[in-house]
Amino acid sequence: MRVLCVCMGNICRSPTAEAVLRELARREAPELTLEVDSAGTHGYHVGDPPDPRAVAAAARRGYDLSPLRARQFTAKDFERFDLILAMDEDNRATMLRQGSGRVELLLSYAPQWGERNVPDPYYGGEAGFERVLDLIESAARGVIESLGQMDASSASR
Repeated sequence: MRVLCVCMGNICRSPTAEAVLRELARREAPELTLEVDSAGTHGYHVGDPPDPRAVAAAARRGYDLSPLRARQFTAKDFERFDLILAMDEDNRATMLRQGSGRVELLLSYAPQWGERNVPDPYYGGEAGFERVLDLIESAARGVIESLGQMDASSASR
């Protein structure tokens, strides 16, 4: 299963989601074969590493964002990925204007939060990055559970 996490610039939310989803799947569902990537709907930061504040917040929880580099979402990603997870409704709409595919809001996998959009922490402080991690960790576990159920149902056929 190939999963793509997408935000606007690919330096805060989506690389965090990429690293969290990859690591939690490795730790909690090693039976899942999962390829995870991230991208931004805008090319502002192509080739740049994640925001240092995102890197630091993630590292405190055991996630390594340091090898990641920003890239821009393209229409070809619809063909390459089985599931595309948008961090918010604006970025979901931007992607869907480029083509069609399975684009869902990441937080649809964490309904307990009662939120649809992962807030962009870029202009905020440390607490914003911690909040993003809380939301993403919950949603990543929901994604893993959902993919595990899909995997189990296809294996039983």
